[in-house]
Amino acid sequence: MNQGPDPTILLSLVKSQMPFGKYKGRLICDLPVSYLEWFAREGFPQGKLGMQLQTIYEIKLNGLEDLLKPLKNK
Repeated sequence: MNQGPDPTILLSLVKSQMPFGKYKGRLICDLPVSYLEWFAREGFPQGKLGMQLQTIYEIKLNGLEDLLKPLKNK
């Protein structure tokens, strides 16, 4: 039974920074869609970062950024 998005994953998207590349230091939730689309084409990294990037890509792709607003304001 699906209980909705895991709040700890969503919280990590608004607190974690991109550790490398063009957008190093930018919050994962603030990465541009074009950058996420590049990862979608070329392959997401392994591990937690890859999961975070895939998750924010799906959120942005489906217009669900409002899910993150209450978390960003905390």
